[in-house]
Amino acid sequence: MRSLYWLTDEQMDRLRPYFPKSHGKPRVDDRRVLCGIVFVNRNGLRWRDAPREYGPHKTLYNQWKRWGDMGVFLRMMEGLAAEGAEPGTVMIDAAYLKAHRTASSLRVEKGNFGRLIGHTKGGMNTKLHAVTGANGRPLSFFITAGQFSDYTGAAALLYDLPKAKWLLGNRGYDADWFREALQAKGIEPCIPGQKSRLQPVKYDKRRHKRRNRIEIMFGRLKDWRCVATRYDRRPTVFFSAIALAATVILWL
Repeated sequence: MRSLYWLTDEQMDRLRPYFPKSHGKPRVDDRRVLCGIVFVNRNGLRWRDAPREYGPHKTLYNQWKRWGDMGVFLRMMEGLAAEGAEPGTVMIDAAYLKAHRTASSLRVEKGNFGRLIGHTKGGMNTKLHAVTGANGRPLSFFITAGQFSDYTGAAALLYDLPKAKWLLGNRGYDADWFREALQAKGIEPCIPGQKSRLQPVKYDKRRHKRRNRIEIMFGRLKDWRCVATRYDRRPTVFFSAIALAATVILWL
């Protein structure tokens, strides 16, 4: 028998302020529906395969789609991150997430930015860029197609960086413009230099070793099948799944 997932009373109390207000007919049990959404996403199931204990699968899907379009899951993660952020040190990194064939359709609607899925040596995938606190808990995310460089994510996440003293990153973020932008914000970069540099870059090697916490964070996110393998064509839906996984795993 499958072990079902249930949020505790304390966890529900922390999440409830981010729920949208119910207009007209009251919603069904928020705990049951939200736990069903978590169960489906964590195990990478089809909605019709959700256990009966969570109620009708159409109810789960409708609330998942509605709340995702409203940005509820992203607000949950950002709200909890704001409560427990540690501004002293932040870290930046990126990871590849494989795209399933159901997500990598080449048909794109007009006026759309695309699927954010690209061709790399590892196949079809999406790239997840992240900024975390010193404890490895995520503060912000950004997704691109897999072939985009780390600089693209760094530029997108730069202006949302919280006030911090240090930023830890790998060699993929060694660029003069990025270092100058960080110093303009009062953040000291702790980033090793590229091997192609004529003059080596000095950095705190002891402090840089703490960067493994962001790699551990990516590993925990990939424990969710819907994150490790992208099944959704719409980037907004996939982004909601990432935000939900980060909220449940790392902030609750």
